[in-house]
Amino acid sequence: MPLHPVIAAVTDRIRTRSAGPRAAYLDRMARAAEDGPARAHLSCGNQAHAYAAMGGDKGALAGGRQPNIGIVTAYNDMLSAHQPYEHYPERIRAAARRAGATAQVAGGVPAMCDGVTQGQPGMELSLFSRDVIALSAGVALSHNCYDAALFLGICDKIVPGLIMAAATFGHIPAVFVPAGPMTSGLPNDEKSKVRQKFATGEVGRTELMAAEMASYHGPGTCTFYGTANTNQMLMEFMGLHLPGASFVNPGTPLREALTEAAVARAAAITALGNDFTPAGEVLDERAFVNGIVGLMATGGSTNLVLHLPAMARAAGILLDLDDFAALSDAVPLMARVYPNGLADVNHFHAAGGLAYMIGHLLDAGLLHEDVRTVAGVGLSRYAREPKLLDGALSWTDGPRHSLNDKVLRPAADPFQPSGGLKQLAGNLGRGVMKVSAVAPERHVIEAPARIFESQDAVKAAFKRGEFTSDCVVVVRFQGPRANGMPELHSLTPTLAVLQDRGLKVALVTDGRMSGASGKVPAAIHVSPEAAAGGPLARLRDGDLVRVDATAGTIDALVPDFGARAPVTADLSANRHGIGRELFEVFRTHAGPAETGGALVV
Repeated sequence: MPLHPVIAAVTDRIRTRSAGPRAAYLDRMARAAEDGPARAHLSCGNQAHAYAAMGGDKGALAGGRQPNIGIVTAYNDMLSAHQPYEHYPERIRAAARRAGATAQVAGGVPAMCDGVTQGQPGMELSLFSRDVIALSAGVALSHNCYDAALFLGICDKIVPGLIMAAATFGHIPAVFVPAGPMTSGLPNDEKSKVRQKFATGEVGRTELMAAEMASYHGPGTCTFYGTANTNQMLMEFMGLHLPGASFVNPGTPLREALTEAAVARAAAITALGNDFTPAGEVLDERAFVNGIVGLMATGGSTNLVLHLPAMARAAGILLDLDDFAALSDAVPLMARVYPNGLADVNHFHAAGGLAYMIGHLLDAGLLHEDVRTVAGVGLSRYAREPKLLDGALSWTDGPRHSLNDKVLRPAADPFQPSGGLKQLAGNLGRGVMKVSAVAPERHVIEAPARIFESQDAVKAAFKRGEFTSDCVVVVRFQGPRANGMPELHSLTPTLAVLQDRGLKVALVTDGRMSGASGKVPAAIHVSPEAAAGGPLARLRDGDLVRVDATAGTIDALVPDFGARAPVTADLSANRHGIGRELFEVFRTHAGPAETGGALVV
C-alpha cells in the first residue's frame, strides 16, 4: 500500500524542519562510532577497574573480542511494573554468555510511581524525574565500556528518559526490555465507580482501599491504558522492542524467552558483527511518526504529547503540536482500552494486540514500513507475534481478524475516523485534549470560569458544595516553571461527579492530566504557562470560556482579555519539602510544554 499522503507530508516537514540539528547529530554519532569498540581505547588500569568484580567473565572482557552489553536498570520493588526486573541482570548475564557476549549492570536510574505520588507533593518531581533518568543513564554509559545497551524500564517518565539517553549514546545499539503487565484484577471501571462514591462520601476508606488493592494486586504494569502501557506500545511502533514483547505477563515462559532473545539480539547488532544497528539510526523521523500514529490509533496517553518532543530533540528531530494534530486527523481510532473502554491491556492483547494493529495500519499506508528496527529492517516484522513452539521461540503471522471487535477494530472500520487527541489553540494558548473517552456531546463546553491555583483548592470547593452550575474549572500555575507540571489526575473523580450530576463541566490547565484522564473534557498542557505570563494568568472568575474540541479552539470570550495584565501567584509553597528544594534549577530553566518541558534537551 502506498504511504498515506498525510503521513508522507508530516514526515517531510519534520525532516525539513529538523535538517540542521539532525545532520549535526548524525555527524556526532558517526564520529563516536568510528572510534570502534570503546574498551580498546581504555588503559589497562581503566579496564581493571571495570572488570574487577566480573569473575569468570574477566578473560572475555579483557580480550575485547566479544560484545559487552551495558544494562541500565530502573529496578525497584515499589513499582509493581519494575519489580520483575530484580533478577533480570543475572539472567541477562547468563544469556549473554550463551550468545558469546558479556553483560554488566552499567548503572541504575530512579523510577518513581505516579500512582503513589498522585495528588501528593512528590508529584511535583515527576516530570523532572524524566530528565534525571536521562542524566543517570548518561552517567552509567559514560564509562564507555559497552558495545550495546539494554534498557530495563517501563513506566511514565522512565521510558522517555531512557530514550533521551539512548539517543545521546546513539552510536551504539539500544534494545528495550519490558517486563509485561500484571494479570487482570478488579475491572478498572468498577474501581473508578468506587473512587467516585468515595469522593461523594457514599463509601469509606476501607471500601476504597479494598477496591484499589484488588485492582493493583501483583507484579507487572498497571492494566489500564495509561502512560506506562502507552510507552510499551511506542517501543514496538518505533522498533525498539522485539516484536510482540510488550504485553506478555511477567513470570511466564514466553516472557523469559523474549528477554533471552533480546540479549542475543543486542549482541548480534553491535559494531563487532555484520548487522550493526546503532540507536541513532533507528530513532529517525520515520520512527517518531510511526510512534505518533500508534498513539493516535490506540487512544494513548496525553503524556506522550509532552514526552515525544523531548525524546525527539535528543536525536536532533524537532516535533511540533501541528504534527500531532495532522496525524490525529488522518489516523483512525482502532482500540477501546480503559479509560477509553472497558477492556484492559490483557484483553487488548488477547483480541489481537499490537501485531494486529500494526498489520492493519501498514495495509492502510499509515505507517512507514521501510524503517530500521532492533529486529531488522522493516516494520512488518512487528505484525508478527512471538510463540513458544516445542520450547523454541519463533514468530508467526499475527492475527488478521479481531477476536473482540468491542476492543479492537480494523483501520477500515474503526471506532472513530480520527485519533484520540485534539490540538486546541486560541487566545488562551495552545494545548491538547484526549477526546477518545469524551462523549461527542461534551466536545464543546461554553461556561463561566472558576479559577483555582491548586488541585486541593478545587477539591475543597467541591466539598463546600460550591459547584452548582455549568463551569470551566481553570487550574493554573501548574506548568513546568511553576511547580514541575504535576498530573492532576486526582481531580478526575471530582469532575466526573459534577458531570454525572448533569452539569456541563470542563477542565483547563497548564498542568498534566495523565494517560488515565477520562470522560471529562480536559484542555491540558496549555502553553505558554501562567508562571511565564501566559494567557491563563489573565483570566478572572466568571469570564466566559469556550473549550471546543470540534473546532480545536480554546478561548476566553472577553472583549478586553488581551489588554489585561497577568496576575502572579505565590509559589513559595512549591519550593520546599519532599525534595522539591533540590529541583529549583529545573523549575527555573525548564522549557515550555509544547517542546517537552525539558531541561536537558
